[in-house]
Parts: sequence; structure tokens; C-alpha cells
Amino acid sequence: MNTSSIVVFSLTGFSATVNYRVTLFSLTLLCYFLILMVNISLILTIISDQNLHEPMYIFLCSLCINGLYGTAGFFPRFAFDLLSDTHLISYVGCLLQVFVIYSNAKVDYSTLVLMAYDRYLAICRPLEYHSVMSVRRTVVLVTLSWLVPLCFETLVISLTSTLKLCGSNINKLYCENWSIVKLACGSTKVNDIVGLIFITFYCCHVVCIACSYVQLVNVALKSRAGRKKFTQTCAPHLFCLLNVTTALLFDLMFSRYGSASLPQHLKNFMAIEFLIIPPILNPVCYGWVLTKIRRQSRTMLLFKRKSISLFSKRVL
Repeated sequence: MNTSSIVVFSLTGFSATVNYRVTLFSLTLLCYFLILMVNISLILTIISDQNLHEPMYIFLCSLCINGLYGTAGFFPRFAFDLLSDTHLISYVGCLLQVFVIYSNAKVDYSTLVLMAYDRYLAICRPLEYHSVMSVRRTVVLVTLSWLVPLCFETLVISLTSTLKLCGSNINKLYCENWSIVKLACGSTKVNDIVGLIFITFYCCHVVCIACSYVQLVNVALKSRAGRKKFTQTCAPHLFCLLNVTTALLFDLMFSRYGSASLPQHLKNFMAIEFLIIPPILNPVCYGWVLTKIRRQSRTMLLFKRKSISLFSKRVL
């Protein structure tokens, strides 16, 4: 009796998209194509250049891979639902979507913490940098930044799957754990406690980042070289961090404390912001600001143009 009898969920957030489904479908495809293009381009740029095989760029590559992973759990299904007359998703499919989307958010934050730690070592303790951020340690840190969030989300999904549910309507454009928990017939204290523990854990991430940036700013202000290095490598990280944090806060506040009086289209925007804006702006921001990536991207672009030009001449 402790398992759900619900077979499918209904995503009621699509009620506000009926009159704009073709327009939204076109924008969704364009947005998803842009996410794929910018993230894959940056990943290939980092992989193809030996000079970019450094901890900071490896963390950035992991961030882009995570962006592809998270959006794959949302966009294909979202595009299908926009053109569908019914917006039903199976119980198992719903839990799988929750796992992918929210493990993606957790991996994002873990990776941003690693990037802050990397910048702290590079600027505040440059003589120790290469000994501390060895290849082996970098691999271990990247692995943990994925493994820990995936384990956390597995625990969350396991607890949610044991709840007996008394409803099947989810007032969002995709499945979300808190929305499922609110449908439970009985007590959800264990889910609430585990949720608060995880929120506290990631709030500690914010504290770690803040402490590292206090040290970074103090060191950067002491010299012109320090200020230049801070601007080039820390400014894009700060921008991405604020971007992801704002988007996740929107989703968290809306999920737990969202008012029923808010217009549905505003609720929808608040719910999907962290799935659209960070995956686009993160690689664009880093690709534009970091000199090594910008140079390698231009080199690859010129090589492609020459290859296409030579191929065209041969065909003609």
C-alpha cells in the first residue's frame, strides 16, 4: 500500500501554450539547436587543442557536457508536447525526467564550485597550483562533481517513488519532484527533511564560493597583473554563477511558494529559465572572454572555411 497507483501524470502547464503552439515549437527547436551548437563547439574546441587540456578548461568542458545532458531531458519531450493535444507522461518517464533535469542542476553547481576553487589556487596560490591541481586530482574532482549529485538525486527519486499519490496533475511544463511530493496522500516528512538537507548542502557550496572570491578580490587588487587575470578568468565564472543561481532560485521559489494567482505563462517562464538561459550563456560567455578558446575557435573556423573552399574547387 506504500506505492503509487498513478500510471500517468498530466502536465497542466501547457494550458497557456495552446494558442501559440506553432510559434513556441519553432522557438524551441531554434533554442535547442543553439544550445547544441554552442556547447558542442566549445567541447570540440577544448578536446582538439592540447593547450586547453588544463583544469579550468576541463571543468568548463564538463559544464558544457552537463548542459547537453540536462537539456536532453527537457527539450525533445517539450517540443513533442507543444504539438500534442494531450500532455500525459508515464509515471516512470516522469521520474526519469525529474532525475535528469535536477541532477543536471546539481552537477552544474558542483562544477561551478570546482571552477571557483581552481581560480582561487591559480591566483592566490600560484606556486602550489600545478602540484595541487594535478591531472589525477582533476579527474577525481570532475568524477565527484558528477557522482555525488547523481547519488543524491537517486536517493530523492527512491523516496518519491515510495509515496502513495492521490492526484495526477502537475502544474508545470515538465515533471518536478516537489510537484509530485505535493500529490502525496500521507506524510512527506522524510522527503521534506532530505530536501532541506540537500538545499543546505548546496547553500554551503555558495558559502565556499563566496569565501574563495573574498580571497580572490583581495589578491587581485594588489597588482595590475592580478586584476587582469581576475577579469579574464573570474568574470565569466561569476556571470555564469549568478546566471545559474538566479535561474535555480526562480524555480525553487516558484515550486515551493509560488502563488496560484500568478499568470500561467509567467509560471512557465520561471519554471524553464534554468533549462534555457544557462546552457546558452555559459559557453558563449566563456568562449567570448577566454583568449585561448577564442583563438582556437577562430583557427577551427578558418580551417573549416579552407576545407570547404578546397572541396568546392575540386568539385567544380
